[in-house]
Amino acid sequence: MKLLFVADPLESFKTHKDSTFAMMREAARRGHTLMACEPKDLRWQRGEPVTGFVRDITLTGRSGEGVHDWFASAQQAPDERPQPLCEVDAVLMRKDPPFDAEYFYATHLLSQAEREGARVFNKASALREHPEKLAILEFPQFIGPTLVTRDAADVTRFHAEHHDIILKPLDGMGGMGIFRVGPDGLNLGSITETLNRHGTQSLMVQKFLPEIVDGDKRVLVIGGGMTAVDASVQSRKLGSDEVTMVYRRGPQDMSASGHEQEWAQKNGVTIRHWATPKEVLSAGGLVTGVRFAATRMAAGTLVETGETFTLAADMVLKAIGQSFVAQPLGALVNLQGGRIQTDDQGRTSHAKVWAGGDCRVGGRDLTVEAVEHGKVAALSIHAALGANNGA
Repeated sequence: MKLLFVADPLESFKTHKDSTFAMMREAARRGHTLMACEPKDLRWQRGEPVTGFVRDITLTGRSGEGVHDWFASAQQAPDERPQPLCEVDAVLMRKDPPFDAEYFYATHLLSQAEREGARVFNKASALREHPEKLAILEFPQFIGPTLVTRDAADVTRFHAEHHDIILKPLDGMGGMGIFRVGPDGLNLGSITETLNRHGTQSLMVQKFLPEIVDGDKRVLVIGGGMTAVDASVQSRKLGSDEVTMVYRRGPQDMSASGHEQEWAQKNGVTIRHWATPKEVLSAGGLVTGVRFAATRMAAGTLVETGETFTLAADMVLKAIGQSFVAQPLGALVNLQGGRIQTDDQGRTSHAKVWAGGDCRVGGRDLTVEAVEHGKVAALSIHAALGANNGA
C-alpha cells in the first residue's frame, strides 16, 4: 500500500519515543510505500482534488535518542512532488498539537479529501471533535475540578473555591503557557488576561493536584557552554523526563562545541536557540516555568523580536557566564589589576578570606583549576581553624 503521513517536520522526530515513527517502521517492515508532508503542504483548488506536496521516504534503520538521519528522502523542499490524497491507499493525520486555527483548517481539507474518496485516519471530523485539551470533557468522572471559560470572573471564583490552581491555553502542548497560582492569588489577574487575551479567548483552569509531583520532571538549563551541556546531560541521566537547553543566539555562537551539542542531543536533551529568559515563574514557593523573549540578529546586534513564550519547568538551572566586579572588594582585600591577590593556598590579605578561580591574580577561566584552588583553600582553612582552636 501507499501510505501518506501528514505529520510534523521529519527532522524534528524523536525516534526513541515518537509513535508516528513506530508506525512508519512497522509499515516499512511490511513492505508498504511511505510518503510524508506537513499540514502546510496541503492544497485545494477548484477543479482539482486536495493535494499534498510530499516527500517519498525510506527508512535507514537508524533510530534512538539524538538520531536525525533515520530517513532518506527522494525530494527536498521546495521541490516536493504533488500527490492527490484520493490516489493513495491511506492518509494518516499524525500532526502533533497545538490544536490551533491551522490544525482546524487542515482537518477541513482532509474532510474534503474524504469526500473525494481518500481514506483518512483518524477521520478529520473525529479530530475536530476531540481536541487534546477538550477531549476530557467527555469523561468528567475521571478528571479533577476543571473549568473552561473566557470570563475572568469565573476564573476568580474558581480560585476562591480551590485556592491552588493551574491555568492553561486550549491550543498549547508540551507544557507551554501553563501557569500555577497558589492561595495568595499572586498575578492571577495578569495571567488570566494573558491567556484569555482580555476576554476574547477561552482557557482551561484546573485544581492543582499534589500527586503531579510523581509525574514528569522537566528541567530548563539556561546557557550554551559546556557547563550547560553537562548540567543538561546529567539531569537526563538522573531521571528527568524532559530537559531543554535554551540559548540566546544560534548554534554556531554557542561556546559548547558542535561535538558537545551533538552529545547532549544524543542523550535526549532538546536545544532551543534564539531565546532569552525574561521571568522565572513560580507558585507556592515552587518554580513552574520561565517566560522567554525570542531574539534575532539585527545589524550585528542581538535584539528581541517582540514575541514571547513560556516553557514549563520543575527546575531551572543557570549556566551562563559571569563578570567579576572587583571594586566593592577593594576595601576588604588587596587587589592587583582588578583581581584578588592571594598566596599559593588562596589566602588573601584578610585573615578570614580565601579566593580561587579566575577572580584571583593568575587564575584562569578553567573549571578544573577553580576546583583545585577550592581544594587547596579548604585544606588551608581547615588548618587555620585548627590552629585558632589550639588543635
